[in-house]
Amino acid sequence: MSQKPADTYSPLYFLASLGAGGLSVTFFMYLMFWVPHVGRPVPVFEDITAAFVSGALPLQAAIIIAVVGILLMTFLNVKSLLWNISALNRFKKTDAYRSLRASNAETTLLAAPLASAMTINALFIVGLVFVPGLWSIIEYLFPLALLAFGAVGVWALKLIGQFLGRVLSEGGIFDMTAHNSFAQLLPAFALAMVGVGFSAPAAMSLDPTTVALSLITSTFFAVASLIYTVVALITAFGSMLHHGTAREAGPTLMVIVPIVTVLSILFLRQDHGLHTSFQGHATAANTMLWLAQMISVQVVFLLLGLTVLIRQNYFSDFVFGSKTSPGSYALICPGVAFSVLLQFFVNKGLVTAGVIAEFGAAYWGITAIALISQALMVLLILSLNKQHFSANPEGQAIAAE
Repeated sequence: MSQKPADTYSPLYFLASLGAGGLSVTFFMYLMFWVPHVGRPVPVFEDITAAFVSGALPLQAAIIIAVVGILLMTFLNVKSLLWNISALNRFKKTDAYRSLRASNAETTLLAAPLASAMTINALFIVGLVFVPGLWSIIEYLFPLALLAFGAVGVWALKLIGQFLGRVLSEGGIFDMTAHNSFAQLLPAFALAMVGVGFSAPAAMSLDPTTVALSLITSTFFAVASLIYTVVALITAFGSMLHHGTAREAGPTLMVIVPIVTVLSILFLRQDHGLHTSFQGHATAANTMLWLAQMISVQVVFLLLGLTVLIRQNYFSDFVFGSKTSPGSYALICPGVAFSVLLQFFVNKGLVTAGVIAEFGAAYWGITAIALISQALMVLLILSLNKQHFSANPEGQAIAAE
């Protein structure tokens, strides 16, 4: 007999890996914006050690927290990814898997390439932070990174093709009554995550060919993600207005938040590549306003999602109560994504445009919101891991739909 909720497997458990990987990025934001890295778009081992040696106590404390946070969250990310891959392989041999492949829930399989792409990003951060001299060979690593994301991208497109080929080739297969959430945005999220990985060389490479390849491939996945988002969003909203929001899928109402963050970072990276390699320029004012618009989109969907979740008593049942659902892990991504994009808005938007002073009172007042969001998500992932991967006191598995 199953002894813990996670024994009843769902591909949505890949979101546990995704959430941990995203949290590693939130800790990297400390280094990205608080550690000087002159001449480089990102801080590396040498920048971090130099800042730690010469920096004041608050900076040293921030570096220690960041380094420990990156290590712990990346460990959880990789550990969860490996567990999910093993569990998914076993799940594929069951009748439940065959039923999933014949339903709307087939798109939950996209959580696997989504989490895998996040792991590649997280491991790249680990390399930057912990490997001395990595920057001296970085240009040789970009082709390997593009190949890795290319493999994940093909995997994601294959899964999407299988799903769309099935539901669009014959009528009456897709259940619109079960489309009353934003769960079908998971493929768009996966495409966006692959795209942001492809965009990394655009922000960091000095080779025009590498930058151009990065710009083109990341643009394809960004456009594909946007198209899928618009279609799935419109059709799902119509179903929700008619049938109400599916209770266990309520957290998906906020999946737009991480999609916006991932695509925003993608476009910022592209802008940097266009500037350094092709003399393309965007003004600081334009960047600030655009980031403000993206933050506004996130706040709208956060308010929408929280409103519905509170009305449905989701938190009291599935987060703080006795019920479990693997979809609860979808709550982590919005908080993580909002924290990360708010850091970009403060540093690349308000500070760069001269609206606020770097490290002034206004700076820390807004940054505190990002840090609080991050802290809450750390507590949430630890709580959910305990809830789903610890033995049920009554010795019974709680179904995860």
